[in-house]
Amino acid sequence: MARRSSIKALPDDARQFVDRVLLDNQFGGYEALAAALAERGYSVSKSSLHRYGSALEARLQAVKDATEGARALAASVKDDAGDLPAAVLALVQTELFQVLIDLRQADATDDPAERVKLLAKAGKAITESTRASVAQKKWMVEVRARAESAAAKAESLARKGGLSESAAAQIRAAILGIPT
Repeated sequence: MARRSSIKALPDDARQFVDRVLLDNQFGGYEALAAALAERGYSVSKSSLHRYGSALEARLQAVKDATEGARALAASVKDDAGDLPAAVLALVQTELFQVLIDLRQADATDDPAERVKLLAKAGKAITESTRASVAQKKWMVEVRARAESAAAKAESLARKGGLSESAAAQIRAAILGIPT
């Protein structure tokens, strides 16, 4: 069974100190950080700090990448039809699938109990994202049906009011967002 990280065993205030110093030093200065922790009464190797710092840096980079991806999606996707939530859900599901693959390829010496916890969390996240995707698609169908109904009523009223077939069709297309 793998040994627990000495950083994760630190009290919250010491771990927050480590995080703050790593961020302030742009994930460098591990020897100085180990010395600062030793002054505070904690024995943590620079190698352990480096492993923890590398993982933290990777997580922060993943958050930055996801944020940039979301901004790019929002900027490039016209959201009239609910395309943005669908694209975000697809992105999340892709990432969750990659996490599952990574878990399967993880070193066999990893803690099995920790793997089970991670798999359970990933499974729950996949279930929730699938549920959100289904709800979003159902919402899109309902909105489209309401728009179709409104367009049909408007077209009918326009014809009753004496508008030509062409004008009524243009009104219907405008309501549905169909280019003419």
